[in-house]
Amino acid sequence: MVNADIEIETLAEFDQVVARGSLSGYRIQSVNLLERTFALLAADTSAAVFLGCAMEPDASAKVRADGALVFPPVPDLPFNPYRGLLYTPEELFEGLPDGYEATPDAETYAWFQETGTDGDVFSSMLRSVHDDAISDALDEHLVATRVVGVMGGHAMSRTSEDYRGAAELGRALTRSGLTVATGGGPGAMEAANLGAYLAPAPDDALVEALELLAKAPSFEPSVSDWAGAAFAVRDRWPGGGDSVGIPTWFYGHEPPNAFAAHIAKYFANATREDGLLARSTAGVVFLPGAAGTVQEIFDAATPNYYGSRGEPAPMVLVGRTHWTEHLPAWPLLRALSRGRAMESRIALVDSVDEVPGVLASMS
Repeated sequence: MVNADIEIETLAEFDQVVARGSLSGYRIQSVNLLERTFALLAADTSAAVFLGCAMEPDASAKVRADGALVFPPVPDLPFNPYRGLLYTPEELFEGLPDGYEATPDAETYAWFQETGTDGDVFSSMLRSVHDDAISDALDEHLVATRVVGVMGGHAMSRTSEDYRGAAELGRALTRSGLTVATGGGPGAMEAANLGAYLAPAPDDALVEALELLAKAPSFEPSVSDWAGAAFAVRDRWPGGGDSVGIPTWFYGHEPPNAFAAHIAKYFANATREDGLLARSTAGVVFLPGAAGTVQEIFDAATPNYYGSRGEPAPMVLVGRTHWTEHLPAWPLLRALSRGRAMESRIALVDSVDEVPGVLASMS
């Protein structure tokens, strides 16, 4: 297993390491080295791996002669398959004033639509390399953090009481010291990330933020207006609290929300869903949702049932009527858990106000 300490993901890290004279054995990931030719010519680069690093021809020839592996940048892509860090909202929504269609997020989705079924092994490889790089960056970001997943439907309106409740939940969990992770999209996912973002702000900031967001209650019909309202909230309260969003271009019609400070966006939805649940080691909260949320409940329940990830992670379903009558997932979950270690790690509550206390009692 490669130690993350030998990964170089920024120019500052490169300069710090190369000053010691050797890059041997390091993995240099998506760093622009066009202005570091002299350093590359002088350093030992044997057994190094360069992933998507722009270099002058002389530098490239020298490091190859040293025995380094060089994976050059891929031209004409709207995304970087070798990226070393998670996305930020500013990066994915760059160019938003010209319309959402002009943003890297929308352009990457358009590329995915064009290549997703063309049978080209090169396109498939690029998607896989990208998603693996994102997983690596996500693991590095979440080291030594207690992560709680918040799941819920994408259709929840910003003007609804359920949205307000999900935002209050995200705020309370963040203030309790947990890192909130969501599916990174609109609706309940955005609400939980919004609450985390506003955790350092006074309580009444949420009321004002909801008023600003009400100008564009949904990402339909205009993603541009919807995202613009979110950035207006960010401008009003800069430097918000941290949380993670884990969306997917597989559902590219659902844009990522701008309140997650760190975004791990994937092409493969199955990798994204399993990764989100596996990293929610402090528990998973399931807000009222439809088919996608039901799937996530049992995706989380299966490793808890078999103990394949060790100690079962707490699972809290919010909305007694929803999960016992409208979509009766709770009776099945309770039946599955009977007599197993997960039995004491599942709970059904009426409201989001109960969630932090229930999670704490099961941790």
